[in-house]
Amino acid sequence: MQNSATPTHCPYCALQCGMNLTPAPDGTVEVSERADFPVNRGALCGKGRTAPAVLSSRVRLTSPLVRSGGTLVPAGWDEALDRIAEALSRTRAEHGPDACGVFGGGGLTNEKAYTLGKFARVVLGTSQIDYNGRFCMSSAAAGGMKAFGLDRGLPFPLEDIPKSGCVILVGSNLAETMPPALRFFTELRENGGTLIVIDPRRTKTAEQADLHLMPRPGTDLALALGLLHLVVAEGLVDEEYVRERTAGWEEARAAAMAHWPEYVERITGVPVPQLRETVRLFCEPESAMVLTARGPEQQSKGTDTVSAWINLCLATGRAGRPLSGYGCLTGQGNGQGGREHGQKADQLPGYRKLDDPAARAHVAEVWGVDPDSLPGPGRSAYELLDALGTDIKSLLLMGSNPVVSAPHAAHIEERIKSLDFLAVCDVVLSETAALADVVLPVTQWAEETGTTTNLEGRVLLRRQAITPPDGIRSDLEVMHELADRLGVEKGFPTDPEEVFEELRRASAGGPADYSGITYRRLAEENGVFWPCPTEDTVVHPGTPRLFLDRFATPDGRARFVPVSHRAIAEEPDEEYPVLLTTGRVVAQYQSGAQTRRVDELNAAAPGPFVELHPRLAERLGAAEGDPVAVVSRRGRAVAPARITLGIRPDTVFMPFHWYGEGRANTLTNPALDPTSRMPEFKACAVRVEAVER
Repeated sequence: MQNSATPTHCPYCALQCGMNLTPAPDGTVEVSERADFPVNRGALCGKGRTAPAVLSSRVRLTSPLVRSGGTLVPAGWDEALDRIAEALSRTRAEHGPDACGVFGGGGLTNEKAYTLGKFARVVLGTSQIDYNGRFCMSSAAAGGMKAFGLDRGLPFPLEDIPKSGCVILVGSNLAETMPPALRFFTELRENGGTLIVIDPRRTKTAEQADLHLMPRPGTDLALALGLLHLVVAEGLVDEEYVRERTAGWEEARAAAMAHWPEYVERITGVPVPQLRETVRLFCEPESAMVLTARGPEQQSKGTDTVSAWINLCLATGRAGRPLSGYGCLTGQGNGQGGREHGQKADQLPGYRKLDDPAARAHVAEVWGVDPDSLPGPGRSAYELLDALGTDIKSLLLMGSNPVVSAPHAAHIEERIKSLDFLAVCDVVLSETAALADVVLPVTQWAEETGTTTNLEGRVLLRRQAITPPDGIRSDLEVMHELADRLGVEKGFPTDPEEVFEELRRASAGGPADYSGITYRRLAEENGVFWPCPTEDTVVHPGTPRLFLDRFATPDGRARFVPVSHRAIAEEPDEEYPVLLTTGRVVAQYQSGAQTRRVDELNAAAPGPFVELHPRLAERLGAAEGDPVAVVSRRGRAVAPARITLGIRPDTVFMPFHWYGEGRANTLTNPALDPTSRMPEFKACAVRVEAVER
């Protein structure tokens, strides 16, 4: 164990806040401020401060587990790995390679994500790989690709936000989901800029806004179109910019003009005067931004919704200019890098497309395989999970907990139970791991070195600070051992820097080009923004700001995408008259698999709740803290009522961090966006009932 402080990064959200870790004499690990990292400047939320608590052997796995007589019991590594290899071999022999599924996570390092994609395609020969990042920002990625030819969460650093004139923040409660980022928006207002928040709830973030719009859940697309209509009607289009830097404006304008303000008010519930004020505040300053998060993206029309917000930026000349543009606030720690390097069903390393012959040839050469041996695109995350037990017989799962996090979660839990074989690699015994045939305990952030890519596209080096407990191995070691047992003896190194060197070659020339990034540069420069095609820092220091000269399209022009409002997949009716929306709370993270094991965080957020308006509570006869049931066409969840004026009367909210009777994702709708394959987490029809206890 090291004795001095190690500079590294938080394991949780996509800010990847800098921190120092120091082993203490009593075996614990102390977190201290690391003010040199520009994203958080030393600030940490409660999750970051308490992150070392999950390193304790009291809460984490310390031995492989295998199922015996219906129970998980400790086993040796050889026995556990042999069981996995034998099961995967048997599945391939009996049902073909696509009967083997692989499911990854947005918290895996770039090295692990890269190796997992390579393992699936080279060792197993399966097309059936995706990851939980599909549930994070896939709609924003699809919208960005359509408009700009490139997807990077933020095309500029966070430090640009306070210098902008106006920011529209759509469907993000970053005061709770990534608290250290709130300072950038506070500084924006201190500098005279304007913050507009769009959210159906009066969140802690909305309380900071100059203007808060509260649309009905699932109507963000109509709202964006209504704003663009007003931009056109009031003569605020930047005609010169549109002419010189874009294509497709006429079609997009025609689509927007069908969404006049009064029509949009009827759909969204946002008054016309607020629409007009939003346009004025957005268009008056020289610079402005639109930032989206899961609210508008986790819809069955999420890609079109993102396109509509991008159209607003393009029409007003806000994209590809200093202190302006469209950006997405990535959620998971490595949600960006996780999809860039091969976990996603249709992508190869470097953000290359799996169905592109040139991309296949390049990556196959790096991997030393025949391009024709690489399988084609597979199922998206929910479709993969839905196929478990039928088309997919065995599953290798790393760093995800879909029993809690997937939509229609009770159905997905049954699909997982129907598998012939499930192997899970995780730090803790999550609800999904508890269903496995084999569970492997793997190293976590402070016990290993690796890279992540934060929401700005900044590639970072996480450094090992402590020695893992005896009996723990890394995911890279697991894949090395499994590859060897499955007949592939080379190509799966266990050293993360060696893996990263191969990743650099595989990404070279691709949209997400990491070829000029090295561990040395990451350590010396506090991270490097991709694309970065050469190690020479003078020739190419990285790319903090994209699109200033041209967009990543063949002709350098951004593309307007004509879109029109359409309803959510499941509108309220007499039987289910209320809308449910879901989200996070400050003291928990994602499925809660790790944060629910931290006493301080559980004290702050001990369990689920149902947030509802006083009028709805009065109709139910429910008082604060009374149990209420929320029922959808997919199931029923029960949690205490939290009554607040800060939510629309036609809407209820539930956080999604918990299992059991309060599991919010029991209720959510798996209706998929046709482009991104994102499920509609953010809006479904429910009824609310009082519960007698």
